[in-house]
Order: sequence, then C-alpha cells, then structure tokens
Amino acid sequence: MTKSEEKIIAKAITKQEALPKNFIVSLADEVAKIVIQRLPRRSGGGKKRIQKKKEDIKDALFLDTSAIIDSRIFDVVDLGLLQGTLVLPEFILGELKHIADSQDMVKRERGQRGLARLEKIRKTKFLKFQLLNEEPETRKQEVVDDRLILLAKKYKGRVITCDYNLEKKSAISGVVAINVHELANRLKILAVPGESLHITLQHVGKDPTQGVGYLEDGTMLVVEYGSSDIGKPVDVIVSRVIQTSSGRILFAKKI
Repeated sequence: MTKSEEKIIAKAITKQEALPKNFIVSLADEVAKIVIQRLPRRSGGGKKRIQKKKEDIKDALFLDTSAIIDSRIFDVVDLGLLQGTLVLPEFILGELKHIADSQDMVKRERGQRGLARLEKIRKTKFLKFQLLNEEPETRKQEVVDDRLILLAKKYKGRVITCDYNLEKKSAISGVVAINVHELANRLKILAVPGESLHITLQHVGKDPTQGVGYLEDGTMLVVEYGSSDIGKPVDVIVSRVIQTSSGRILFAKKI
C-alpha cells in the first residue's frame, strides 16, 4: 500500500468521510493478496504423490550356493564375459552363511571363500549387484531350489549352478540354467586320436601299468605303460577319447 493511499484512509477516518468506491475495491484486492501470501502452503499443490514404479531387474543372473562355493564363475565375471545384474536372494545368503559357520573345516573354508568372493564381486564394474529380500511367494516353497527357480522365472533371469538336478529342474520349469561344470567341459582343449602331446606324468592310474597326467585345462590323460615314467615329461600320441559325465578322458601311448 502506497503512502498516498494511507493518507486518504487516515483523512477519511478523521473527517468520517466515505472512501471512494474504486479505492475500496483496490484496497480489498490488496488485503486479499496479503492474506493469501500468509496462508500456509500445502506441498505439491494438494496433489497426491505418485510413487515410481519399481524397476525390473534387467538380465538377472541368480547364483545358487553350489556355484558360489565353487567360485569358478567369479573368474568368468572378472573377465567381463557376463553382463546384467547379479542377484543374490536372501535365503541363498543365509544358506551360505550356514556353510561358512560349519564345524566341518572344508565346508567352512569354502563357505567363507564364497562370501569373500561375493564381497569382491559386489564392487566389480562389469556387473550390477543386488541383494533380494525374501518374497511372500517364495516363502511358501520349502525347497531352496524351487525358491530360486520361482524368482528366476518371475524376473526372467538365468540360474547359474553346479548342481545337475537343479539344472534339469530349471529346464523343465522353462528357466535357462547354466551349469559351471558343463561350461568348463566346453572350454577344454579338444584333442583327437592321432594328435601328439608333451606331458609330465604325475601318478599311477587304476591299472598299475598306467601313468596319469593332466593337460593345462585339467583334462586327464592316461598313458599306457607309463607308470615307469612318473614325474618325467614324455611324448605321447592320443589313441582314443572317452566322454564321461564329468568330462573327457584321453588315452595315449608313448612315442
């Protein structure tokens, strides 16, 4: 309100004169503005807040306990071959902690190593890491494998395991499962009959006359009449290749 307006009001009050009509309207507008400004404002203009929809987990990878304590999959992650989000369900972490607290020294060591690798992988730049809380629908499942498959199906993810039965059960349920053992077998050196190799024999085979050595990828090579050369490097030629559930076994003869 200007000083001239204040003088008009004071003069009218003193002389008990009526204020001009247009001035009254202007004064009312001014008072209304002041009142509105002093009223407490409601955040968001009175509109309801809209919660953001929870984002889906993209390219989810679910590790089971067997894959975690095996640890080879973490070496694959370190190479940057896997992309997406590594999802660790709460019940898998609980099972892993139980193994890490085991009275059995071997189990305890493998469980603790698995926890250490998870902590390291949580900081990797190649994969996102997410701890998933227990969900109501998974609590209804008594078997851990069934819980994992249910989550993988819900988030359209893949299961990584060393468990043959879980791999097959996942396939039946329509979930892609990657068996670390199968992955390792696929990456092994492919030797064919007639190929020559240079290898050091390490111990006697099932037959006392046999000598056994291993290729760099862990493939077992059995050499006929090689028991006399244990601890020595020998040249051999592959005679046959046998495929087993645990991988390939090569049989060879000394050159």
